[in-house]
Amino acid sequence: MDRASAREVFDAIADRVGERLFGVREPLELVLIGLLTDSHVLIDDVPGVGKTTLVRTLAALLGLSFARVQFTPDLMPSDITGGSVLDLETREFEFRPGPVFAQLLLADEINRATPKTQSALLEAMQERQVTVDGIRHPLPDPFVVLATQNPVELEGTFPLPEAQLDRFLLRVTMGYPREDDEERILTVPRAERAARPGPLPVGVDLAALRVRVDEVRMEAPVRRYVVALARASREHPDLAVGASPRAVEHMGDAARARALLEGRDYVLPDDVKALAGPVWEHRLVLSTDARIRDRRASDILPEVLERVPVPVEFEPERSGP
Repeated sequence: MDRASAREVFDAIADRVGERLFGVREPLELVLIGLLTDSHVLIDDVPGVGKTTLVRTLAALLGLSFARVQFTPDLMPSDITGGSVLDLETREFEFRPGPVFAQLLLADEINRATPKTQSALLEAMQERQVTVDGIRHPLPDPFVVLATQNPVELEGTFPLPEAQLDRFLLRVTMGYPREDDEERILTVPRAERAARPGPLPVGVDLAALRVRVDEVRMEAPVRRYVVALARASREHPDLAVGASPRAVEHMGDAARARALLEGRDYVLPDDVKALAGPVWEHRLVLSTDARIRDRRASDILPEVLERVPVPVEFEPERSGP
């Protein structure tokens, strides 16, 4: 499978998803970047914009095992990880895996669970395993958490701590469709909306594509550009915490995956600029003074981008003969 095929796969997936959801090509690309880098994605948007439908459709198209957990305040860690159950025949305890043992886990309204339950999911996200009764159980490969949260309805929620937010490669917003796309929604029959999507017209070797991500080159000028942006965020007066070294690492992964989906084997500064918001915005912590002035990370990040010169004369080295 060559690099150009990644673009073909993306176009095929976008066409199939576009039969059910209209105007979601950009958030779809970001979710695919998460899958290609085996990383977790936070989808932060209001109800009714297609978050669950997007994840379900993507899992079906890629042939991934799928599980959905509705997070509520009374949800226990064992409801996610599973637990030991007494077998009445053998009189021994055996482990019954929970929904976390799926390749694609939809954590719906994750901020409604208590910190205790969120911490159980944090181990799964970071260590790719769960520990029950002192025994470690590895999770499937790939294992990706696509979590959703509602930014408007905050009553009865438990805000995600910075340590957990930092585990998400990307924060994605679906947004509302354009007027003509929204009108097209009314043309899709109810039975068609509920039907399970069929197979893709092109074969998808997700494991091979994930290997290709690591082969995408990031030349020295782009690497220096990413580091300069991270350091500039740490020095901004309105930020108490800027981009962490993990955020730098995640930017490298995401930029390589985006380049692959665009049909390139090298990263451009434009990849970094396009991903700055989704990769870094949710990690930035505002200073007290900035919060008093009602500033947001989305206001500050463009200022950081303006402070760092873009390597406009960047010319990637050619690989091969």
